Amino acid sequence: MQVTSERKKEIFAQFGKGATDTGSTEGQIALFTERINHITSHLRKAKKDFSAELSLVKLVGKRRALLDYLAKNDIVKYRTLIKELGIRK
Repeated sequence: MQVTSERKKEIFAQFGKGATDTGSTEGQIALFTERINHITSHLRKAKKDFSAELSLVKLVGKRRALLDYLAKNDIVKYRTLIKELGIRK
């Protein structure tokens, strides 16, 4: 099951600047984290789903690039976001 539009609005309201601000770096990182967690739980059940594994690798790369951007521009926001999402470097 994909991330529903209601869940996306909750994520952007919590981590972004508002429920409709889908372009903020923090909101995008939080959404990617939600999708990564969903695909990871799926891959624990379906070990041979290689297309899901490929999409997981791509999402992790996109999230890593956004995290690097955020760390370079605003280290305080980066540290708080890492702590809130439970991401380890």
